[in-house]
Amino acid sequence: MQFVLGLVGVLFWALFVVLLAAMARQILGVPVGWTRAVIFGLVMTGISSSLLVFVLDKAGLVAGGRLVGSPAAGSMIGVLTIAWMFTLGLSLLVIVEAVLPTGSVPGPASLWRRWRRQRRRARRYAAIVGIAVRHGLGRFVRAGGGSPSSAGLVQTAVALRRALEDAGVAFVKLGQMLSTRRDLLPPTLIAELSKLQSRAEPAPWSEIEPAITAALGEPIDTVFRSVEPIPLAAASVGQVHQAWLLDGREVVVKVQRPAARRQITADLDIVVQLARRLDRVTGWGRSLGVRGLAEGFAESLREELDYSVEVENTRAVAATLRADDRIVVPDTYPELSGPTLLVMRKLDGVPIADAAELLAGFPDEQRHALANDILGSVLRQIIVTGVFHADPHPGNLLISPDRTVGLLDFGAVGRLDRTARTALGLLLYAIERDDPIAATSALVELLGRPDELDQRALERSIGELMVRYGGPAGSVAGLGVFTALFKLVLAHRFAVPAQVAAAFRAMGTLEGTLTLVSPGFDVLAAARVAGSGLMAAALDPAAIRQTLEGQLASLLPMVQRLPQRINKIVEDLEQGRFSINVRPLADRRDRDYLTAMAQQVIITILAAAATIGSIMLLTSDTGPMLTPTVRLYAFFGYALLFVGFVLGLRVLVRVFFRGSRE
Repeated sequence: MQFVLGLVGVLFWALFVVLLAAMARQILGVPVGWTRAVIFGLVMTGISSSLLVFVLDKAGLVAGGRLVGSPAAGSMIGVLTIAWMFTLGLSLLVIVEAVLPTGSVPGPASLWRRWRRQRRRARRYAAIVGIAVRHGLGRFVRAGGGSPSSAGLVQTAVALRRALEDAGVAFVKLGQMLSTRRDLLPPTLIAELSKLQSRAEPAPWSEIEPAITAALGEPIDTVFRSVEPIPLAAASVGQVHQAWLLDGREVVVKVQRPAARRQITADLDIVVQLARRLDRVTGWGRSLGVRGLAEGFAESLREELDYSVEVENTRAVAATLRADDRIVVPDTYPELSGPTLLVMRKLDGVPIADAAELLAGFPDEQRHALANDILGSVLRQIIVTGVFHADPHPGNLLISPDRTVGLLDFGAVGRLDRTARTALGLLLYAIERDDPIAATSALVELLGRPDELDQRALERSIGELMVRYGGPAGSVAGLGVFTALFKLVLAHRFAVPAQVAAAFRAMGTLEGTLTLVSPGFDVLAAARVAGSGLMAAALDPAAIRQTLEGQLASLLPMVQRLPQRINKIVEDLEQGRFSINVRPLADRRDRDYLTAMAQQVIITILAAAATIGSIMLLTSDTGPMLTPTVRLYAFFGYALLFVGFVLGLRVLVRVFFRGSRE
């Protein structure tokens, strides 16, 4: 018998817990976690048993521990007492949910994992700060740290480069990215950060071979005839090996180091955390926007870690260069590639960064023509096709003895839509015609109009830019024109979309590459001619006619129906039947909003009515007695007050939890 009673008690407790959580979720719409529902259910079960005995005793239905009154009256009062216990427990759950929403307090396992992760992060964070302090950069990372003085900028730049080298792969990559931001950093820092190299000691073949096998999913000799154990190049993230397929085709295999992803992922978290701190406590960090820089860099580097993305990028750029035999892109083998492995055709040539001896053997006219071809190809990618190599630095371009240019490393590829391409082309076209007004209009179309833009000041700035980088001194001053244009854009508070910024940075990076190919190359003059030619082709009457024909074809059905519609409108006006139908609640969201508001008002009125009615019943001194001490009207008053309390609680929940539900 005791076992049965115990089992009934357990079932009652479980039912109480389920009802408590269900009422919170369904009646009030609050998603309460089961863990806290179980805890509250256990507590409220213990309280409700004692409270039930107390209430029955006060009602005169219990004497000597036994029920002496009417069983019906005892059942009614007992049910009402349990209902109120439900409501009180529900109220406490709602309060706890408002203060500590479900999921905000992790469980024991989650706390343990988080503690271990935080401990590792703290150790690494301390190590990074220690490296910065050791290189004399501590004053720049502490609260209130200022910018380096002009006199000490050279020493600061050297210290920063050495600190980034000591900090590891992710920080070296960060420095390389910053070396392309001429729009943000002074030339001294740019020059020093440009010395950062991601070259590293090659990993032994005993580590690389299992990595290739794991990426292929089968033994190496089933795919390759042979793979050179000594790499052609080794970087901190991956290394490149020469190989031959079974049919004899010569390829290169780019394989990611086994521990690179884990190390970079951990360090990226440190980079973002450190940037947030610098943005919060230092003035120079806020002025440079280091938080946005770090978050954008982290997103870009995570994408570069996935070689399958690079395969798609390579194929996309190759598709835009099919008609250009001067620029080549290596063929890829997607069926052999994956997130940590990239197989592609081997290109002959020497990186421009190391091709001084080869380029010295070319006549000046050929070097100038080669630089012009590279610039024209990149501009065509940006303005015409919209898919472009976003990092054309000297190490990513190969020069072969026959003056063919090969593009490498497509981890960073930009994409521009038709509107952005047209606006950018019109900008170059306006610069070619020395028209600052048209250039300003194109720039506003490209980037959008910022608040409180002084358009006349922008026109004057662009005009000054044209004078400074054009004219007789253009061959010398043309260097840095795209960087200067980007600085001008930021100075006038334009919000530059990421892909447009990538196009500007690509052109800025290309300037330095072209000066290695042909010293004294007039970047601005060549860009003006190439951009003008591309836009002239786009503005050719035949091209315009083709564009208009396509747009008119899409409008043809509407044009065909237009006479009939005009005729119907005229007839309706003539006969007095013309009317306008307006459906203010045609949008479902509007109807849902009004429905929710009406429900809220109705529930509020019902809650107020129930509460007022309960007060009237509770204060009444007349009516039959339910028990020797409790009137029937008082019982109904408590029941009606219960209804009003639940409805009022629902109203408050819908008000305070509306944002979390949405």
